[in-house]
Amino acid sequence: MAISQQKRQYRKSGVYFLNRFLLSPEEVSQDEDSSLPYAVLGKDDYRTIHAAKILNLRNGDSVRAGLVSSEDHNGFLTDHATVQWLPEGKVKKAEVLNNGDPPGSLHIRLQSLESSTQRFSHSVSLILALPRPLQLGRMLPMISQMGVDHLVLTEARKVPKDYFGSHLFRKPELLTERLIEGLCQSGDTKLPQVTVVKNLSQFMDDTLDELFPLHSHARVIAHPQRVVKDRVIESVRMRSVTFPTDSPRRMVIAVGPEGGWEEPNEIERFVNQHGFQQITMGTRVLRSDCAVVSLLGLAHDICDDYSG
Repeated sequence: MAISQQKRQYRKSGVYFLNRFLLSPEEVSQDEDSSLPYAVLGKDDYRTIHAAKILNLRNGDSVRAGLVSSEDHNGFLTDHATVQWLPEGKVKKAEVLNNGDPPGSLHIRLQSLESSTQRFSHSVSLILALPRPLQLGRMLPMISQMGVDHLVLTEARKVPKDYFGSHLFRKPELLTERLIEGLCQSGDTKLPQVTVVKNLSQFMDDTLDELFPLHSHARVIAHPQRVVKDRVIESVRMRSVTFPTDSPRRMVIAVGPEGGWEEPNEIERFVNQHGFQQITMGTRVLRSDCAVVSLLGLAHDICDDYSG
């Protein structure tokens, strides 16, 4: 089941730490007499409040802004959007009020737009055994911050079925909000594509090759290094992963639940039947959030620095 990202509820977010003002395609308009797109954000919009209270913007100031990805494009961004205050009600001056409140709506004009793919890499995807709902809510901004291209949230033997009853799945716009939060932090504009899988075996057999073909992706499964009779069993590290030749480096990483992938059944299915390379970051058993961020950082490093 793919999560729809068409209607995005950006205005309900309480996130004020914006490194880029992100706009949905539905918010952007274009004048007939101007080639530059623009958006008008309401007085109570969290981005307008941030512009006033945190940035104290004045008319003509430049901000970093972006148009979030849709089915048609990967998103566009600029470091040279210009702002203009539009006073409302009894306010006459187009400037931030003495108490830090905005004087009215905020007009943002976008110029010098470029594709997000020109500045950010999206070479890494993630298959994640579904965490606890509260933990998932905390992890989603981290995942989008790290530039994940495709996020697959899946069941596993050690994932309770009731996790799929999370409010994030009942109201997909809330899931999108959490991803948007991460993009605001990183400055990127490309939302990860999200797929929810309730039958891992069926996904592996029917969909895996379509999403992450072996001729273009290195498939990796992460699992703690094991100690047997005081002897550490040697395992492959991320730096030793092999990639398909004659194509840009792309990777999909499978990260298990808090209790780990089931041994040996799930791990053997990934490795022996579907070409995943098993790697480790050592003998420590990490929480899902710690493991995911660490693995994504390593994966981007090995994919993005490749100059073959």
